[in-house]
Amino acid sequence: MTKPERLTLAAARRIALAAQGFAEKRPARANAGHFERMLRRLQVLQIDSVNVLTRSHYLPGFARLGGYAQSLLEQAAWSQGKRRRLFEYWGHEASLLPLDLQPCFRWRMADAAAGKGLYSGLATFGRENRAFCEAVLREIEARGAMGAGELEDGGKGAGGWWGWSRGKMAVEWLFWAGLITTRTRRTFERIYDLPERCLPANVMARPTVPKDEAIRHLLALSAKAMGLGTQAELRDYFRLPVEGLRGHLEALVEEGLLVPVEVQGLRPQYFLHRDARRPRKVEAQALLSPFDNLVWERDRTERLFDFLYRLEIYTPGPKRKHGYYVLPFLLGESLPARVCLKADRAAGVLKVNTAHLQDGADAGQVAAPLATELRRMAHWLGLEGISVGRKGDLALELARAVKRLS
Repeated sequence: MTKPERLTLAAARRIALAAQGFAEKRPARANAGHFERMLRRLQVLQIDSVNVLTRSHYLPGFARLGGYAQSLLEQAAWSQGKRRRLFEYWGHEASLLPLDLQPCFRWRMADAAAGKGLYSGLATFGRENRAFCEAVLREIEARGAMGAGELEDGGKGAGGWWGWSRGKMAVEWLFWAGLITTRTRRTFERIYDLPERCLPANVMARPTVPKDEAIRHLLALSAKAMGLGTQAELRDYFRLPVEGLRGHLEALVEEGLLVPVEVQGLRPQYFLHRDARRPRKVEAQALLSPFDNLVWERDRTERLFDFLYRLEIYTPGPKRKHGYYVLPFLLGESLPARVCLKADRAAGVLKVNTAHLQDGADAGQVAAPLATELRRMAHWLGLEGISVGRKGDLALELARAVKRLS
């Protein structure tokens, strides 16, 4: 048996960065073509409702393309007609996905309709309220696109994150089951309609991809988007089932699409995509959403970048270490800092509430490029200034760097 190739940790990191689009220079002015290529590279954008800065699904585009027009995403995701490129479904959590993957997710829709693969509470609701869900489906079919609150018998929510009304539970179950989809969004609220009235006819007419074939295809796309990954990491990209995954990996290895490799200093078995780029150097500079594809798998982020990253949104304020909405800063091939950001739209200011250095990073080398990136972000968000607070070991140096830019 041939011994697997052994990669240095630095080489593995560069492969991962290149696969995610960080080894390329940003365009001087991003257009629809640049945005389309980014979507094809990533294959999935995670949607999140938190809007303290801007909604998360807009941020991967900024990280890779700079100040692109957010309307490019909105047209791709929620327009009707030829400009639509994406559909909403559960890919990596709630996600935007390329239209041509819709037939590859019908197995998940079928599983959901059978009560499998759902959050337990939603599965129970669908099982116990099937007649009500079917009545909601008929109402949408008859009345057309609508939000959950427009249902005739939707009920009232109980408040809080998961205090959904009966109507909201029904449309979420129908959405999981693929019986309805998102036609558009109204102030971020999903407006639901039948898939055949939202998605292109040529997509709906395509045959359903059998489950095993679909999972293998999604696994291959995961590897291409990541460059390399462990079995768990490749599975996580599209949240694929654990059962049978090893067999799919072995089949892709046998096919030659995946190549087993070792990464120096790391115990897990890695699989390298045969077409993965291997740049000698990466000169990236980007602020990353907490849900960016590069860092959303926290164990992988810690292994490859030695960067311990935890979301503290749900942590009580006094117990937070780094802040409410914290973005890692990518500089070159490392993550040397993180900042907690807030867009104060009333004041027209991008607030840096905290700024922390990674252990061993040099504030003098990090502050200036981070200040430049913050200025780009402020301009992209239509904010006039940057305000740096005093919290964090990078705050003072960053405030000086921001002042030098003004």
